[in-house]
Amino acid sequence: MSLKFLHLHLHGLIRSNSLELGRDSDTGGQTQYVLELVKSLSKMPEVDQVDLVTRLINDSKVDISYANEREFIEPGAQILRFQFGPSKYLRKELLWPYLDELTHNLIQYYQKSEDKPNFIHAHYADAGYVGIRLSKALKVPLIFTGHSLGREKKRKLLEAGLKINQIEKLYCISKRIKAEEEALKYADIVVTSTKQESKYQYSQYSSYLLEKSRVIAPGVDHTKFHHIHSTTETSEIDNMMLPFLKDLRKPPLLAISRAVRRKNIPFLVEAYGRSEKLKRKANLVLVLGCRDNTSKLDSQQKDVFQKIFEMIDKYNLYGKVAYPKKHSPTNIPSLYRWAASRGGMFVNPALTEPFGLTLLEASSCGLPIIATDDGGPKEIHSKCENGLLVDVSEINKLKISLEQGISNSTQWKVWSRNGIEGVNRHFSWNTHVGKYLSVLLGLDQKSTIVSSSGIKQSCLKGCSSLIKPH
Repeated sequence: MSLKFLHLHLHGLIRSNSLELGRDSDTGGQTQYVLELVKSLSKMPEVDQVDLVTRLINDSKVDISYANEREFIEPGAQILRFQFGPSKYLRKELLWPYLDELTHNLIQYYQKSEDKPNFIHAHYADAGYVGIRLSKALKVPLIFTGHSLGREKKRKLLEAGLKINQIEKLYCISKRIKAEEEALKYADIVVTSTKQESKYQYSQYSSYLLEKSRVIAPGVDHTKFHHIHSTTETSEIDNMMLPFLKDLRKPPLLAISRAVRRKNIPFLVEAYGRSEKLKRKANLVLVLGCRDNTSKLDSQQKDVFQKIFEMIDKYNLYGKVAYPKKHSPTNIPSLYRWAASRGGMFVNPALTEPFGLTLLEASSCGLPIIATDDGGPKEIHSKCENGLLVDVSEINKLKISLEQGISNSTQWKVWSRNGIEGVNRHFSWNTHVGKYLSVLLGLDQKSTIVSSSGIKQSCLKGCSSLIKPH
């Protein structure tokens, strides 16, 4: 069997190595997930080729690597970059007018190519829009993953006090929701990370059919994210924190995320600031991407940092809160292990969390979690029993959970051990990709994959019954 895959990941910045995670609101966990999935797929004996299509960007404000039309990832996997719209880097909300241009270029490219894919997997609403049209033109099945959904984001932002016209202006939310409805209607399979996401978040869409959904939890690279400490990396992280923290021996409450409103970081700082116990016994460490100057950030990032700085000033948290400007991808596993070595906790206070890959990474490194009780963290916690879940909309509840997290060393050790064992058992890339291929090849016997596109698919010899049209 010789399978070819096309993955569409159109926005943000993606390359084969040294991902700029947290650089902006478009370069986060989705980017890492897609790259790891592509790498893992290419290693499977059934897979011949995996193309990852993204946007070509020629802009002095970003690295020149994003202007390469073709980039080798590893044997059997490559990034293909197509320019659509202006050459400069644009946030995802500004890409909608140019998606038809990309669609046209991709149809021409793959109709001429000998490497026509057997499957197209579209990631996020913008890729869903393109994926539908490409799938119809090439007559191959479409897989869709929303990653985060517009209806859920709109609901949370309204709850947070934003007006509908603000949401529309900032996020083009109507276009996004319309594209998601269309993608859910025409996709042959919808891949989600959790049962909660599948049952409750996607069900807000009128075109969604539960029988199309397959829950396949993401994996963790256990060669990177493990609990074996080294004194060299501990010293490196100590040096990163020295300019900020008076006492490096205190257990850190570590948050790693993008500086976007949904991640709710200013609320975390306020919860910490209100607790005399936390200020006395723990440090707060915020790793929020890389920045040179806050004045050069986009408006959302500026707003988040401004609120953080206001909270630090309001509660006089100098010497207790670290917010380093720079880190490399290799620092992330080291940060988890450094925090674990000091009896700290990993904190994810996001308003909404479709999955929460950082929770798995932290747990694999022996660092217990305190996380939002929304979405993915519930299922991670149910399998790992590795910390606390909390309603992050109530500041007092968050404060109490943070205090509990650092109060009992015996409980901390149980959580740490449970996290390491649970992630190893339930969340690996081999498990993820094995189930992914099983679903796509029709080996999942629990239910029949249904096509809403009505296209008769016969992409592989011996797999002509893979997609059964109405």
